Amino acid sequence: MTVFVIVAAAMLAIALALPLRPLLRQRAIPDITAGADPKRLKALDDALAAGVIDEVEYRTKRAGMQPMAGTPSTTSARRLAMCAAFAVALLLPVGAIVLYRLNGEPAALDPALRTATTAPSADEHGVDMDQAIAGLVAKLQSDPKNAEGWALLGRAYQSMGKFGESRDALKRAYDLMPDNHDLTVEYAQALALANEGRRISGEARQLIEGVLKADPDHQRALWLIGISDYQAADYDAAITAWNRLLPALPADSDIARSVRAQIAEAQALGGTVAITSAAPAPSAASPSPAAAAATTTPPASADGPRLTVQVSLDPALKGQLSPDAVLFVFARAENGPPMPLAIQRLPAGGLPQTVLLDDSMGMLPSMKLSMFPKLVIGARISKSGNATAQAGDLQVLASGIDVNRTEPIDLVINSVVP
Repeated sequence: MTVFVIVAAAMLAIALALPLRPLLRQRAIPDITAGADPKRLKALDDALAAGVIDEVEYRTKRAGMQPMAGTPSTTSARRLAMCAAFAVALLLPVGAIVLYRLNGEPAALDPALRTATTAPSADEHGVDMDQAIAGLVAKLQSDPKNAEGWALLGRAYQSMGKFGESRDALKRAYDLMPDNHDLTVEYAQALALANEGRRISGEARQLIEGVLKADPDHQRALWLIGISDYQAADYDAAITAWNRLLPALPADSDIARSVRAQIAEAQALGGTVAITSAAPAPSAASPSPAAAAATTTPPASADGPRLTVQVSLDPALKGQLSPDAVLFVFARAENGPPMPLAIQRLPAGGLPQTVLLDDSMGMLPSMKLSMFPKLVIGARISKSGNATAQAGDLQVLASGIDVNRTEPIDLVINSVVP
């Protein structure tokens, strides 16, 4: 801003010098005959030329000539010149400023606004989780006793598929807050995801059982203990755990339908325990218990917005889908920071898939889906497994999605990241 003002002032001074110079010169070169009668002046010139008067008499008479009536004197002429110069010096910059205010872009001079408008968008750099994680790691280095910070870091790593790093970060949080039931269950899940086979057994199961002893209705613990029983082929125990979970879920929600579908499949595999309430037949989009056991994904939060995203791949791009590709389904604010408000990481080979996004899937408690009215919902198939968009990834983005939308959001991945 300062440099702009200096340069503008210099250019204005140069511009003013051109019209002002001839006006101001009238002060330095006075004209003693200004306003004299032209006829008398000609007669005096002719007399000098004819030798009637000499040079001294000519100058004396010429100096004594009076201006014609109504003609400005030399002083008046000078005054007019000065007024004209002042008018030019004042009106030229004022006029320029007025025209710029009417047709220019004054906000462009504001450094804050200029930075905001030139900041890279999330679409240019993809889901910028790596940068967010790096900042969080740096913060924890200076504040290693920040349990919430370690928990956030563990969730971020887990959303990116870095299960070992997620386990280690959540272990630090659990050591600092061993009596926090939610955190204990998160750590137990991280232990299972980091183990080969992703089985909820050993220490992970013991931690969940401890939470259920203290809080028998803990939803996430009931979900995971059911998965653990299912993995162990104890289908009656799995059904019993999920039956305890059902009353806490909205009866007509996608979450409840998913749990009922898993109970039905457990019954088909040999479970004899009946479901707690009548339910509609499971939809084809509901995940099976086998898929749930592989991912140990908790049910979505019953509070706040819950977005159902149905993701499929354009048949024209199926040839570009590698077997080990990873699918990221995410939501970010349409007008806000690029950090994802909710994100799910899944194997891309299972497309088409139905994914739920809610407030529990964000990286920061201060950044949730429910805080923004309009969202951008995206699906990206990453060949590298990195959440940040890279050339060759397959993706689709849908903007203007209402955060309280209840209808499924259909996303067809149909473009290639350049």
